[in-house]
Amino acid sequence: MLKYFFIFLNLYASSSFAGQLPEMVIGQERIDPGINLIFEGAIKDDVFPSSNFVPKENSDVHLEVLANWNEDAPSGSPINGFVAYLRITAQIKNQRDSVEKIIALLPHINLSDNLHYALNTKLPGKSDDLYSVKFIIQPPASSELGLHFDWMNEVGSFLAKPYTFEYKDLDFSEIANSKRR
Repeated sequence: MLKYFFIFLNLYASSSFAGQLPEMVIGQERIDPGINLIFEGAIKDDVFPSSNFVPKENSDVHLEVLANWNEDAPSGSPINGFVAYLRITAQIKNQRDSVEKIIALLPHINLSDNLHYALNTKLPGKSDDLYSVKFIIQPPASSELGLHFDWMNEVGSFLAKPYTFEYKDLDFSEIANSKRR
């Protein structure tokens, strides 16, 4: 029993301390149909299984997109609920030498953000270089999500339309040089 108490205490302390860690809000957007997007650079973390989600030892940052329904969402959508099935990629470009990489952000869950899209990643350059990040939001393929008649009538034949958001002059050095634990 004492063992479980210490495990709980450790998890509680970790989640309480997480609110004090640096996090970089890259941008915030609202898209149709009633979706809030928050783009963040966070401290790399242990995500399991690490073989699918890039070990933190091989990463500089944890790029995240929080995708949640807002008050303009279609009927039946839970306000602040996670918008599933989006396909999100991030094109990270080093502004010093134009070296770039593209990563797919995958669904994750944690105690601070709950469900979100993210991935640990190595920056294509030094942590103190400036970067641009282009986030590409795509709807799911037609074979990945069934749309009921009422959704088709009220919203249309899509979960969300494609969107692209680009942010420049991003300095990830504080995030890249920080640790969660």
